[in-house]
Amino acid sequence: MSEINAEVAESAVRAAHEVRTVFSRLRRRLKESYDNEGLTPSQTSALSRLSKEGPASASDLAAAERVRPQSMAATLAVLEERGLIQRRPDPGDGRRQLVSPTDGGRAFLEDKRRAGEEWLARALQDGCDERERATILEAMALLDRLVR
Repeated sequence: MSEINAEVAESAVRAAHEVRTVFSRLRRRLKESYDNEGLTPSQTSALSRLSKEGPASASDLAAAERVRPQSMAATLAVLEERGLIQRRPDPGDGRRQLVSPTDGGRAFLEDKRRAGEEWLARALQDGCDERERATILEAMALLDRLVR
């Protein structure tokens, strides 16, 4: 056990490991449940960030995604070519442009989320009984409390 973990209950260490492992697997399965329509994970991540956080400049988006500005420019070019984002002048600085999702980009993300939730709902229906689903809901409430 590491020095930090010496002060943490073994059950907490095990629970942390299990939660991280299960959420990683769940994330992969959710990503498999929808068609990215040929978008790379980087392109999907940038579009999702714009949808969640609102319009951003390419340089701000590159910093948030932790990629080089040149890489973000290439990502945005593909998203723009596919009609998923739009650019408009920054009202606060006319030299910059702000990027935001188009209606098509928001619809793409909504379809992706819906497909993931439909897959998960079917898996929970088929793989768990009512009591087990109630336990999952209780566990999610506890995890939500931890992250708030």
